[in-house]
Amino acid sequence: MAKISWLTKRPIAHRGLHDMNKRVWENTLSAFGRAVEKGFGIECDVHLSSDRVPVIVHDGDLKRLTGTDAFAWQRTAAEIKALKVGGTRDHVPLLSELLDLVRGKVPLVIEVKGSAGHDDGLVEAVAAQLNAYAGKAAVMSFDHWLVRDFKRYMPGIPAGLTAYGKDNALIEAHFSMLAHGLDFTSYAAGDLPNPFVSFVRERLKMPVITWTIRDKAAVDLTFKYADQMTFEGFDPDRLKT
Repeated sequence: MAKISWLTKRPIAHRGLHDMNKRVWENTLSAFGRAVEKGFGIECDVHLSSDRVPVIVHDGDLKRLTGTDAFAWQRTAAEIKALKVGGTRDHVPLLSELLDLVRGKVPLVIEVKGSAGHDDGLVEAVAAQLNAYAGKAAVMSFDHWLVRDFKRYMPGIPAGLTAYGKDNALIEAHFSMLAHGLDFTSYAAGDLPNPFVSFVRERLKMPVITWTIRDKAAVDLTFKYADQMTFEGFDPDRLKT
């Protein structure tokens, strides 16, 4: 298991330190720059373009953020990078642009987003960039078929399972992924506590981060059952305890 005490030292800005898409939009270089200025870790989402380049966008469908009626896998990286986000000056960034911006100043938690049938080479493409990156970075995914390849292509990068749920079927599926070299998990705060999180945290000493924290009640829940939060919509440094 990788040594990743750095993962839980500071709160992690969900899709960067945006303002809920008012002026500074999610997953943009502006949001990432604001997180760096505050010393927060950065969580972001990566899809694969048609020419096999990792691009930073949460939705596979580009319409919500850019107005373009297409999926990320249908457009080249250059075409996606040319798209403006939310009518602002920010464009959809490439993963390489985030790495160049951050340069190790804060930790990165990169959620690798699968598109069934269209994501061949995604893990390899992310690995090619992170294996050459000198800063602290981790990868995670909901998609089990991607998580299974993390340690194959980037054995030195901390690997996590993004997860949710309390029902037995989901919990059993999460336990099955422990065979694939997990180093941490990112769990839906509203589904805490549960047997999986308790086991990995207490028995395996594996760090647990939560998503997505938007109020004081969720902050309190996080630090009762987990180790750090992925937050949005407020400044944790200004939160009254």
